[in-house]
Amino acid sequence: MREPAKSFQDLIVWKKAHAFVLGIYRLTTTFPKHELYGMTSQFRRAAVSIPANIAEGFRKQSSADKARFLNIAEGSLEECRYYLILAHDLEYGDTGSLWEQSEEVGRLLNGYRSAILTSNSQILNSTKDS
Repeated sequence: MREPAKSFQDLIVWKKAHAFVLGIYRLTTTFPKHELYGMTSQFRRAAVSIPANIAEGFRKQSSADKARFLNIAEGSLEECRYYLILAHDLEYGDTGSLWEQSEEVGRLLNGYRSAILTSNSQILNSTKDS
């Protein structure tokens, strides 16, 4: 069994989300200059929101609060997926590996959120039985 995370930086989902952000920054440096205050800025903001919300949720006390921040991260990930489609369609760069990373981050986020909610419901059920 894995040792509990001491900080958000210990979370695999945060590490993968951070790597995804670094990839988004690399991709967007190749975007046309006229996109700097448009798509580049929005794409980066949405990408940064993913690991930032994972980090913020990490210290929340209740499972519901933790899950809410993870859900916000999932929403930001979906926004990034749209920008990946748009960047591909506008021929702004190769988005294939970033799409694969987004899928992995999505699976991890969903699993982490589900585990938090499941462990909370198990705790609630065990206290009801007492």
